[in-house]
Amino acid sequence: MRRLLRCGFGEARLIRDVGIAGCGVAGLACAALLRREGVHVVIYDKLERPQPLGSGLILQPVGLHVLDEIGVGDRVRALGAVIERLFGRVVPSQTVVLHVRYDAFGRNAPTGVAVHRGALFQVLYDAARDAGAEIVSGREIVGAADGRFAFADGAQSPRFDLLIDALGMRSPLSQTPKQALRYGALWASLDWQAGFDPHALEQRYERARKMAGVLPIGTLPGQQNQQAAFFWSLRGADEVAWRAAPIEAWKDEVRALWPETSAFLEQIGSHDDLVFARYAHRTCGSPLGAHAVHVGDSWHCTSPQLGQGANMALLDALALSVSLSRQYGICARVAIARATTANKATNAIVRRSGAAITHANSRHGHTIITSRPMDGT
Repeated sequence: MRRLLRCGFGEARLIRDVGIAGCGVAGLACAALLRREGVHVVIYDKLERPQPLGSGLILQPVGLHVLDEIGVGDRVRALGAVIERLFGRVVPSQTVVLHVRYDAFGRNAPTGVAVHRGALFQVLYDAARDAGAEIVSGREIVGAADGRFAFADGAQSPRFDLLIDALGMRSPLSQTPKQALRYGALWASLDWQAGFDPHALEQRYERARKMAGVLPIGTLPGQQNQQAAFFWSLRGADEVAWRAAPIEAWKDEVRALWPETSAFLEQIGSHDDLVFARYAHRTCGSPLGAHAVHVGDSWHCTSPQLGQGANMALLDALALSVSLSRQYGICARVAIARATTANKATNAIVRRSGAAITHANSRHGHTIITSRPMDGT
C-alpha cells in the first residue's frame, strides 16, 4: 500500500483514515478512488437511506473519464443515453438560439451521456461499497474540528487523518452562498415519449421568462423503461403561487409553449410529482478549509445551465486522489494545493460560462449559442 502523508501542526502524519461528509457524487467518487490507494474511508450522510436528489444530468467526456478510472464507466454508459447535440428554439418565432453539436470536434469525437441521477448514484454507491468504504447513515454533520465531524445530536466522529466536505451547496462546513439565483427549476423523471430526439437535449423558450426542456436519461438499474428528465424554469419567488394554483393551469401554460410535451404532462398528476430545485453561485478561494477539504458544490456551486456540477465533482475527486497518491514524502496540504491548481482553469471556464448564460436569462434576453460543447479540457 502506498502511504500518504499530511501536514499537521508542525508534524507530518500518515493518512490512513479519511472521513467524508456527504454521500453524493463527489463523496462517493472520493471514497471509491481513495479506497484503491488502501485508505480506510468512512462516509457520513444525514439520510437514513442515502439517495440522490434531482432528475437527470449530462456526463461530459471528462466526467466519463473519471468514471472509467473508478471502473464503472461502461456500466454508466449502458444505463444512460448518448447525447449528440443540445438544441433550443424560441417560441413563437421558432428561431434556433441553441445548437451545440459534439461532432463539431470531428466525426469520431466523444459524446456526452445523459443519465438518471438515481442511476449514477447507485453505480457510485456500489463502487464505493465494493471497494470497502464504510457508509454511516442518519448522521447530520454540523461542524468539523481537529479531525472530527460534529453531529447534530452533539456527538462526534472518531478522529480522522483527513476530512473531506462533500455536502454540497448548503454545506455547513463551507462558505454560505451570498444569495440564491432568481430562477430555479421544476424537475420530473418521466417515461420517454416518441417524437423527441433520443440523442438530444431539447429546449423551448419564451424569451428567457419561460423555459422547458426534455432530456433522455436512459434507465435505472434493474429497469427496462427509457426515461426523460422534464424541467421547467420557475422563479423562486413564484414557487408558493405555483403550488397554490391548480396543476392543470400550469400544464396549460407548458402546452402553450410546447404542445408536443402533452404526453409527458399526462404523467404528472399533482404538484408533488415535480421537485423544485434552487441554485446559487459560490466559489471558495481555496478548497482547503480550516478543518476540511471541500470538493464538488461545497467548493464551487453554480447554476445548472451547463449541467456541469457532477462533472466538476468527479474531476475534483480524481484530482485529489491522484495528487495525494503521487506526493509520498510531502504533506497533503501541498498535494491538495496542486490538485487545486490543476482544477482551477477548468472550473473557472465552467463557472464563467454558466454565469454568463444565467445573467442573460435574468435580463429576459436571448442567448444564442451555435458551437461545440465543452469537454472540460
